[in-house]
Amino acid sequence: MSDGAGSLNARCADRLREAADLLHVQGANPFRVSAYRKAAATVLDLQEDLGAIIEREGLPGLEALPHVGRGIASALLEMTRSGRWVQLERLRGSADPVQLLTVVPGLGHRLAERIHDELHVDTLEGLELAAHDGRLETVPGVGPRRAAAIRASLQAMLSRSRPHRTSAPDQAAAEPDVATLLAVDEEYRSKAADGSLPTIAPRRFNPSGEAWLPVLHSVRDGWHFTALYSNTAQAHQLNRTRDWVVLYFYDDEHAEGQHTVVTETHGPLAGRRVVRGREAQCRTHYAR
Repeated sequence: MSDGAGSLNARCADRLREAADLLHVQGANPFRVSAYRKAAATVLDLQEDLGAIIEREGLPGLEALPHVGRGIASALLEMTRSGRWVQLERLRGSADPVQLLTVVPGLGHRLAERIHDELHVDTLEGLELAAHDGRLETVPGVGPRRAAAIRASLQAMLSRSRPHRTSAPDQAAAEPDVATLLAVDEEYRSKAADGSLPTIAPRRFNPSGEAWLPVLHSVRDGWHFTALYSNTAQAHQLNRTRDWVVLYFYDDEHAEGQHTVVTETHGPLAGRRVVRGREAQCRTHYAR
């Protein structure tokens, strides 16, 4: 293995180990902690550069490695492609999703902030999904034409390192059901209220560096969840930082996704907890 390969692989392995350590401290499932540590050992022992594997085989080449499933393969792809790993930054409390979104051509800081506040997306994959399912063009200042341009830019950026996808993502097939999302939301808010969760110090909107943000790691129906109160500019402006809950989730078949759960303020679901973007399913859920 060349020095360059060793350097890249070692950096990725170090990040996987750091994520495992943070997950352990934050009370995550021991199997998830072990999975990151085993994947780190695999990456460190590779005789080939991760970049070369991606160039030749894409995401499937990473998934074929021992102890590397879809979620960790997607993480390695992100590290290799961008030099960052948003999930690790989130665990550290140092994530700056607005800065990440500005790497997309045509997205300045102000519009990226608005997209993040409106849609609560903090990965390029999450932005791509919003561009495909129609949510992005509803953001003020975007519209159909700009949404199409952003969609094309993301396709060009993300397709370099993964198999070509000819159709929009199948959101329903790649997400937990509404009942599961609402159950995790309830677990998080209950434990946050009684002070039983570990806390992290987010970098954004936290000049004092206080460790105020509770974090929950949970497993339900084969899905791994991380739950956090929303730490967006809009949540602070509207005093909803203890109401809006962002749920990040993944399983062994899908890359990470996310949803925000809020208390509805109007309409037939007023006063109920609602998963943004899946309001119709929430109505059906509560009708039962």
